[in-house]
Amino acid sequence: MIDPKMKKSIENLLLVFGFSLMFGIIVLGQEFRDSLGTTVGFVLNPLLALPIDVTLFILAAITGVYASIIQKYTMDWDLMKRVQGRMKDFQKEFREAQLANNQQKLKKLEEKRSAMMGEQMEMSKQQFKPMAYISIISLPIFMWAYQVIHAPTASYEMVFPFWGRQALATELIGPIQHWIYWYFICSMPVSQIVRKVLNIGGI
Repeated sequence: MIDPKMKKSIENLLLVFGFSLMFGIIVLGQEFRDSLGTTVGFVLNPLLALPIDVTLFILAAITGVYASIIQKYTMDWDLMKRVQGRMKDFQKEFREAQLANNQQKLKKLEEKRSAMMGEQMEMSKQQFKPMAYISIISLPIFMWAYQVIHAPTASYEMVFPFWGRQALATELIGPIQHWIYWYFICSMPVSQIVRKVLNIGGI
């Protein structure tokens, strides 16, 4: 059994580390991102022996499984369901009062909305905390994939439905490149399966 104080210290350390990664990637720029990708490469470089689409699928699956497990054990899903359920009922009741132009009921509902803000804030914190834990694995993986795809000697391509053969480093929509699209398309079904197995989310 882990001592509660030690457990709290480990959690705080991981939170600081996770947020530091996010801060570094945003603020410290490309040099930090390249250093992170290079460091992770000591572990992930053997995956380059596989086709690039398979490599990205494996990375996306790792990210999806890890993120789902983190969310399962760091979020209060009972609270999430309660708050979401109450908000859904409140919105329905508020619309009905507006349609009926019931000013007295609207006034009471406004007071009720203020009382619900505390639960909304708590739910927001519940959603924010896992981001730091998830970033510890997902950001280094993502930076490594970016570095590999954008290497000067790289010429990775894939055949996409409707679009045909595309270079993975080229843009699809706005800043979203083809490899990022494939990465997230792969992670979505894996995440959904894991969330279903672990009974994560849903009212």
